[in-house]
Amino acid sequence: MRAQDTGPSDTPARVLILVGQRLVCETIKLTLNHGVYDTRDADEVVEATSILNEWRPHLAILDMDIGGDAILRQIGGHGPTGGTRTPVLALTRRGDLRTKLAAFERGVDDVMTVPFSPEELLARVLAITRRTYGLDAPFNPRLRLGDLELDILHRRVYVGGHEIPLTGLEQSLLYLLAANAGQVVTRDEILDTLWGTDFVSESNVVDRHVRSLRAKLQDDWRAPRFIATVPGKGYRFVPTLPERATGT
Repeated sequence: MRAQDTGPSDTPARVLILVGQRLVCETIKLTLNHGVYDTRDADEVVEATSILNEWRPHLAILDMDIGGDAILRQIGGHGPTGGTRTPVLALTRRGDLRTKLAAFERGVDDVMTVPFSPEELLARVLAITRRTYGLDAPFNPRLRLGDLELDILHRRVYVGGHEIPLTGLEQSLLYLLAANAGQVVTRDEILDTLWGTDFVSESNVVDRHVRSLRAKLQDDWRAPRFIATVPGKGYRFVPTLPERATGT
C-alpha cells in the first residue's frame, strides 16, 4: 500500500482483529488476504491491548459484544505513528439502530452487523483505509485454493478456470469452510455464523446447502476435493495452501 502521510508505504497495512468467535475471525483473516494486509488476532481485551501498544495497527476490527468498549479507550494515541488515532470497524450481533448509533458515539468509524458478507467487510476495510490514509490498496481479485478460485469482491467462484454459479449463501458457506481449512466446522457453528444465533430452522438446513454446494462444485463426498464430511460433527474443507491468483 502507498500512503500520502501516516499510512503504510511499501509494507502491508496492519489490522488488529478482536473477535470472540473463531470462525468469524478466520473468515476475516482470509478476506483480508485479498488485499495487502498483515493481521494479528486476539480473543480477549488484554491480549488485544498488548498488540495495540506494541504493533500499532493501521486499523482495528473490534467485536463490541466482547469488550470493545474497553479497548476503544486505549485507541487514542496508538495509531501507526503514535500520534494518530487508530480507525475502528466495529462488529456487533445487535443490529438495531440504537446499538449502531451508540457505537458511533463511542468513536468507531464504521459498524457491521454479524453475520456479514465477506465482500461487504472487505469493501468497508478498503474504504476506511482509503479515507484515513489516502491510499489505494493493491488488490488481488482472486484467491486460489488448488483448483478452486474465489473472487470475493465480485462474488464469483471458479473451478478449473470455469465459473460456477452459486447463490450468495452458498458462496458464504464455501468461504467460511475455506477460511477454516483443515478444521472441523460443526453444523451449529455454521448456523450461528451464517444465519445468526436467533435463527430457527429445520434440522437439515446446513446439510441441504452443503449438498447443493457440492453438486455445483462436482465434489464427490466419497472422494472429496473440497468439502469432507466428518461423521457426527460437521464438515471440513480439504486443506490446500492458498496462492494469489492473477486477476483480470
